[in-house]
This record gives sequence, C-alpha cells and structure tokens, in this order.
Amino acid sequence: MSDDIKHVTDASYQQDVLEAELPVLVDFWAPWCGPCRMIAPVVEELAQEYAGKVMFAKMNTDENPDTPGNLGIRGIPTLIFYMNGEEADRMVGFAPKPVLKRKIDALLGASEQK
Repeated sequence: MSDDIKHVTDASYQQDVLEAELPVLVDFWAPWCGPCRMIAPVVEELAQEYAGKVMFAKMNTDENPDTPGNLGIRGIPTLIFYMNGEEADRMVGFAPKPVLKRKIDALLGASEQK
C-alpha cells in the first residue's frame, strides 16, 4: 500500500477519519474481494493525485468488523466520502477512475463554497 493511503482500524476510525482536517475517502475492502483488488490501484492513483487535498484511507472489513457494521456496510468495496467528519457520499462496488475523480471534485467544490 502506498504512503499516500492510511490504514485505519476500528480503534483509530474516530480520530483518523471523523476528526481529520481534510476531506476523507475511506475504502472498505477485504483480501478475498475481487472488485476490491480491481479498485485498489485506482484508489492509489487518486491518493497521489489528491495528496494534500484529500486523505485516503483503507479499512480491512475482515480485521475490523465493528465500524463497517455500525455504518451499515453490506457489500464491498464500499467507498465513503467524509467532509468535516460527516458522511457526504457513498459508493458500493467498482467504479472507474473518471467516475471517482468527478465525485471527489464535486465534493471538493461543494466544500469550497461553504
């Protein structure tokens, strides 16, 4: 995993994600999940492109079942976008890079208008 992506756990989720100063994209995944492996390089590329503007995090749902359960995650990969500690958007399943970029740019644009 790249240095641009933070590995978060049930124990660190509050501090690392909800209290983060930057907008956060969290990738909920598991090692056995094929679509999760497909989206991983896309998330890595985006983490490099948006370094300093968006924090990217990954949570292994097998090792950390509490947070995904509390968030109602039923399918993976699930990507949750947070702005100021609040869920701003959610996507389930694989999405190509242009779709994710549009979503991130829209969220960043909305946060700049506030």
